[in-house]
Amino acid sequence: MRKRAELKGFDPGPLQALQERKSLGQHVFDNLKQAIIRGNIVPGEWLVESHIAQMLGISRTPVREAIHKLERERLIERQPRGGFTVLGLNRDDIEETFGIRGILEGYAARLATVKPQPRELRELDKKVEAFQECLSKKHMDSLPVINTEFHDLLYALSKSPRLVHMINGLRDQIYRFREIILKDQKLARISHEDHLQMLKFMRKRDAEGVEKLVREHILRGQEVVLDNFSKK
Repeated sequence: MRKRAELKGFDPGPLQALQERKSLGQHVFDNLKQAIIRGNIVPGEWLVESHIAQMLGISRTPVREAIHKLERERLIERQPRGGFTVLGLNRDDIEETFGIRGILEGYAARLATVKPQPRELRELDKKVEAFQECLSKKHMDSLPVINTEFHDLLYALSKSPRLVHMINGLRDQIYRFREIILKDQKLARISHEDHLQMLKFMRKRDAEGVEKLVREHILRGQEVVLDNFSKK
């Protein structure tokens, strides 16, 4: 029997007030999407419009709107007998995403090394310190968020809105990968050391060094995710 999603981590919030700011369907979509990305709704779980609407105490129309958006983003798949199941990642998805990341993020890091002033690196220092603190205290659940904030700040320093927009197009997939990688303390330490080295290269204005390191950093992540995928 297929398992229905219980919508763990889904926060409907004050729905009446939200309708004034954005559509209820968009709100349901945003929450379902985040629940899938963060693993609260896992691959293979079954989503049914009527079930979700009943759980949230709303009509099926906004739920249907959210479901169709999730299907267009390839996060869920329609089933012949009705309903949708959450899609997992396959090997091609992983290799393609990491390949694109290596090119885009390596180039963004190169630009970020050439363009910023020293004072602009202070926020990156703060994220590295926060990561180290959580790692020391074994607060592993906090690491993906801090890691994402570090990378967002780094790529913003490229001063290239178009490039940042392209990287953000992969943001949701990237977050899923970071959750896998940073659960392991050893791998989290390696990631931390990479970030420290990136900052050293940036302070020396070594654009080639930081671009090469970022690509190696991403390649190591790919190996971990593919290894994890092979064990399933």
